[in-house]
Amino acid sequence: MKVLVTGASGFLGRATAAAVRDAGHEVRTFQRRPSGVSGVDDVLGTVTDPDALARAVDRVDAVVHLAAKVSLAGDPDDFRRVNVDGTRALLDAARAAGTERFVFVSSPSVAHTGTSLAGAPAGPAEPERARGEYARTKAAAELLALAADEPGFAVVAVRPHLVWGPGDTQLVGRIVERARAGRLPLLDSGAALIDTLYVDNAASAMVAALDRATDDGVHGSAYVVTNGEPRPVADLLAGICTASGVPAPRWHVPAGVARVAGSVVEAVWRVRPGQDEPPMTRFLAEQLSTAHWFDQRRTRAELRWVPAVSIDEGLARLAAAR
Repeated sequence: MKVLVTGASGFLGRATAAAVRDAGHEVRTFQRRPSGVSGVDDVLGTVTDPDALARAVDRVDAVVHLAAKVSLAGDPDDFRRVNVDGTRALLDAARAAGTERFVFVSSPSVAHTGTSLAGAPAGPAEPERARGEYARTKAAAELLALAADEPGFAVVAVRPHLVWGPGDTQLVGRIVERARAGRLPLLDSGAALIDTLYVDNAASAMVAALDRATDDGVHGSAYVVTNGEPRPVADLLAGICTASGVPAPRWHVPAGVARVAGSVVEAVWRVRPGQDEPPMTRFLAEQLSTAHWFDQRRTRAELRWVPAVSIDEGLARLAAAR
């Protein structure tokens, strides 16, 4: 197949484009700057530009859509323009071009309303109840994408959870930066169990979704994808910090205090945004203090996929890449 991968200059996007290429497909990428992936055809542009979208989808059989505005804070209109309007425009362009498969890369946060998720299935996306602009707009975009599933245009939503690995400047990069500066607390005891996903496993899951997209029972569905190895958040943070050569977090903050502080910081950020991400938000406090791990049986059975790299192996690779 000829496959378009959007957002391929990002961490997961690059890995996905390479995995699709290695699976034997012809790959075109679409993003604002060169992807850096060898053996692919880069098309530069944004999902808010109809002409660029038309060039990107020309004669492609399938799309894997990762391009998104990902941030803990920012102008709500920016999130909606990229995540919702951009997804709608790409869906329309892909259908008009005769594309037959569309994998929408979503997030488990679209169904997270602030309470613990223990062995949870892929619940319905809920824009009205999701926490933060990113989650709300990704939830709305996922609903748009799945509603577009129809004969001849198979749509699957994949929700990778907390993707990490060597070269990650988001999850790993921010953990390391804050730990090095002594600004990485554990909320409550740090015992909340959370699932994560090593980057190579995330990329292989995208290929599996692409392959299975037209299967009965798969198209029109959403799948949470994780390593299936839930660990206490304190252990996960310690593992990443140790592999990265920085001290693991030792000090504790009550989760309730962090949530209140996060709400205050968000209010201030809306009026006077800083140069980087806010140090705490209510959503981040909830993520660090509530369980969120997922039942992977349906994902593995229907996508015919299993993770190849364990958490421990991923941590070893992270340490080796220092």
